[in-house]
Amino acid sequence: MSFRFSANTGFLFKDRPFMDRIRAAKTAGFDALEFHDEARGEDPAALDDLLAEVGLPVCGMNVRMEGKPGCSAIPGQEDQFRKDIDEAAGIAGRIDAGAIHVLAGIAEGAEARATYIRNLTVALEATDRTILIEPLCQTAMPGYFLRTVEQAAEIIAEIGNPRLKIMFDCFHVGMENGPSEVADLFRKHAGIIGHVQIASIPDRVEPLSGNLLYPNLLPAFQAAGYQGAFGCEYIPAGGDDDAGLARLRHSLL
Repeated sequence: MSFRFSANTGFLFKDRPFMDRIRAAKTAGFDALEFHDEARGEDPAALDDLLAEVGLPVCGMNVRMEGKPGCSAIPGQEDQFRKDIDEAAGIAGRIDAGAIHVLAGIAEGAEARATYIRNLTVALEATDRTILIEPLCQTAMPGYFLRTVEQAAEIIAEIGNPRLKIMFDCFHVGMENGPSEVADLFRKHAGIIGHVQIASIPDRVEPLSGNLLYPNLLPAFQAAGYQGAFGCEYIPAGGDDDAGLARLRHSLL
């Protein structure tokens, strides 16, 4: 069984500029890329040329972050969200990113939920790309609106658009629900999972140790129907970004 891995440039190779992170991902042997919002600040033609040079597909990218976890569930931020999704849709279309991750922001309550649903509908109308929503654990992001896979599934069912899917980050899911629940939650919602990210629990380094057994999880995800790359959104242990993928592949043999 083979696995494809995507380098998350928001976490990996952060000791160098964004464009050099892309080159480093290619050199390290990654199969794909995924961005936070770094592409916003780059010269479009230069980024296009570099992506063509390295030949790695872009699985997805985030809307504008600027150090914050989004605004799509925050009442009163609708105009800003419209600007954010229009900008992200333009970039994603140009670089052929497979998906756009819409971050919810710090919010709670019925009004936040209604705002989130309206803005996700706006996002789906703004682009033909997959729209991803990612539950974030309260340990890592206190107060974040979207907290659980079940909450995300309910919102997806209410909106009813097949392009709206879950970003299933094993670290966040395991921290919020417990490591023993990760495989079952994935199987239960496999049909609406659009991308998977991996890291260890609880320290969020390479998924080589800790409370999640990836040699069992990754085959189980594929058996449940997942065919995408696995996003490496972890903090490199000891700052050794370049060797992390080799260690990960070896651990799965």
